[in-house]
Amino acid sequence: MKKQDLQVEGMECSACTLAIEKAVKKISGIEECNINFALKRITILYYPYQTSVKEIISTIKNLGYGAYILDTQKNRLVNNGQLKKHYYLFSKVVLGSVVSLILVFISLPEMIGLPIHLIPDYLYNPKLQLILSSPVVFWCGESFYRGAFKSLSQATTNMNTLVTMGTGTAFFYSVFITFFPDILISHGLTTNVYYEVSVVIITLILLGKLLENNAREKTTETIKNLIGLQAKTARVIRNNITQDIVIDDVLINDIVIVRPGEKIPVDGKVVEGKSTIDESMVTGESLPVEKIVGDQVIGATINKTGSFKFQAQKIGKDTVLSQIIELVEDAQSSKAPIQKIADIVISVFVPIVIGIGIITFSVWLIFFNNLSLAIVTTINVLIIACPCALGLATPTSIIVGTGKGAEHGILIKGADSLELAHKLQIIVLDKTGTITEGHPKVTDYIVSDDENSLNYLMLATAVEKYSEHPLSEAIINYANSFEINYDLLNVENFEAVTGLGVQGEINQNLVQIGTQHWMEELEVNISNFSNQANILKKQAKTVVWIAINGKMKGLFAISDTIKPSSIEAIKYLKQLGLQIIMLSGDNLQTAEAVATEVSIYKTFAQVLPNEKVEKIRELQQSLKKVVGMVGDGINDAPALAQADVGIAVGTGTDIAISASDITLISGDLRKIAVAIQLSRATMNNIRQNLFFAFIYNIIGIPIAAGILYPSYGILLNPMIAGAAMAFSSLSVVSNSLRLRNFRQKKFFI
Repeated sequence: MKKQDLQVEGMECSACTLAIEKAVKKISGIEECNINFALKRITILYYPYQTSVKEIISTIKNLGYGAYILDTQKNRLVNNGQLKKHYYLFSKVVLGSVVSLILVFISLPEMIGLPIHLIPDYLYNPKLQLILSSPVVFWCGESFYRGAFKSLSQATTNMNTLVTMGTGTAFFYSVFITFFPDILISHGLTTNVYYEVSVVIITLILLGKLLENNAREKTTETIKNLIGLQAKTARVIRNNITQDIVIDDVLINDIVIVRPGEKIPVDGKVVEGKSTIDESMVTGESLPVEKIVGDQVIGATINKTGSFKFQAQKIGKDTVLSQIIELVEDAQSSKAPIQKIADIVISVFVPIVIGIGIITFSVWLIFFNNLSLAIVTTINVLIIACPCALGLATPTSIIVGTGKGAEHGILIKGADSLELAHKLQIIVLDKTGTITEGHPKVTDYIVSDDENSLNYLMLATAVEKYSEHPLSEAIINYANSFEINYDLLNVENFEAVTGLGVQGEINQNLVQIGTQHWMEELEVNISNFSNQANILKKQAKTVVWIAINGKMKGLFAISDTIKPSSIEAIKYLKQLGLQIIMLSGDNLQTAEAVATEVSIYKTFAQVLPNEKVEKIRELQQSLKKVVGMVGDGINDAPALAQADVGIAVGTGTDIAISASDITLISGDLRKIAVAIQLSRATMNNIRQNLFFAFIYNIIGIPIAAGILYPSYGILLNPMIAGAAMAFSSLSVVSNSLRLRNFRQKKFFI
């Protein structure tokens, strides 16, 4: 399966997106199709052996829209075509505005009841008004008419249909009056022309689109800012020669020199020197991070103090920054579940409005015998209705919300995750590497025979070196401090028993290192170490037992320090009304000691990796709660996937990150609270947008139809209807932009 992003041209409203989505999904081999009206972008998952990008683009073009592949960051950042379109639209608005002012000036006295003689008679000539309005209608408004005819050819309707019917009715009715006024006079009808209505409506809608496009550009500023963070050049050493090259020419394994104040070009590992680096643009953390030989550096971060050399390991689209950009774009292009409400309405919106327009015309003509009012109210109904506001309500908020998350070092993979996060009721926290640092150290080493202390340590370490468990690393690091040659020992029949321990044979000696539970299963007598083990457990230390040939020889006490931010983070989450639960593979005593220190009062201990999924499922089903899981390890991945919202600590493994819905780049648990607050703020913003969009149409359409005219004499001018329609979308986008002012709620510690 492949993924492809396409930029789509010619989409004027959200009804267009539904038509394209429907047509593309009919293509054989399409797994998923999401269109973001705000970004004018379509994201497609497809099977290349069943269809091709060429066929997909051809299908979109057959509907009357343009489409092209969006493949490089340069295309995202600089698009000269978009700039030309901006000036093209601006020139149309200028022409329309000039003609509108002239025509409104001509019709103003009659509109507000002033003496007509204030305007020169020749300006009232309908043919002159026809000449003035024609360029606006047929050039400025050509996109509306072209879009309407294209949709008609596909047996669909959209915003262009409404604008075309409204302005077209006003214009061509006026043309008929201009050349055949006697016919209307003979039937006792007025010969008022409505050229200014067509011109002003088209101009106002174009002005609204111009302002909306400008506002919409601001919603994607986060992506542009991220792309702008990249360094333009890199100083590399090749063939013992130092040279400056463009960043695109950097190769893997190149040795790159970074001086104070410079941006790091790509991702890599420090091989010489040391420095402190500002990683805030990636992690959201303001404090500089010290880097020494062996540490990883991230492209686009800023070197603060020292000079150093690093080996390039990830370049181009594989860098952390490029992956962040891709994740944010994917999230911004995805569709939130709440969008389904708007989609249902949009799918029937235009036909319903046309039906209301026909009813409005019929009522005024048949029951009130007033052709002029029938035409004016019908134009009002067609023009004031706006599916665009409904279509923009959700995606604009999602774009700003996910972008704001990236600024805080929070990567939200999809709109559905952002929406669901605000419903979380329970947060389950993995202990090791999530609440704690994840870098355990051996604090105590106790053996039954001091003379064989190093010998037991050598045997245990020789077996542990084949394990990838964090506790194994702690034992190896401890052994390294004694400079013993455990590598010389040959280990046979190594086996890792998931969640219990490891074992192997060395010189016909069976060495087993693991949990107390496992030792009891193996029927190893541990009574001679029980008292020491209980004391260590009360100190929140993990006890690892050593058995050789079925006899207990010693134990390690390993401690993992709690992250400085964990205690604060848990208090923040409680203040947000969430229930906190800790999940750990450690024994109950050790787990409860850590839980007590961070003020967690419900703990699941001695949980095997496969049991973590069951615990999450149990909370979801028995308590009927929305559950979030936070973890960092490979064994957390299934639980992260099972949870309603999986939150991965960015300092953890790639598998955990890929299985999660939200990633905290810095590993700071306080960011969970920020993510939930951001989700709540975004959902409130979406609800406001949908409310404004719905209430606008619910109130606006009846007023436009003239429902207040018989009783109160209130009749909407078509130009006002046009202005309302033009600025409804702008108001939704502007409201979404308020999310850019999102600030983390202050908590009480």
